[in-house]
Amino acid sequence: MNKAELVAKIAEDAGISKTQANASLDSFVEAVTKTLKGGGKVTLVGFGTFSVSKRAARTGRNPQTGATIKIKAKKVARFKAGKELSAKM
Repeated sequence: MNKAELVAKIAEDAGISKTQANASLDSFVEAVTKTLKGGGKVTLVGFGTFSVSKRAARTGRNPQTGATIKIKAKKVARFKAGKELSAKM
């Protein structure tokens, strides 16, 4: 499912226009992004938790040349499915 299909489904289920559904989805994504940038986490009971995880610096290998390269440490977004969502799978 892509964003357009998700917006259409939200609009249909909520009985609102696609423009309103798109604005709602954009607002949700922006709020989650802003919270994660600030180092927080977003928990949706029954669905899951969005959080920030730190990846340590490590060495890797260039597949074309086989040369060893250093990969910098970075923060990545993480999602852990909640109990109810996992049970429905």
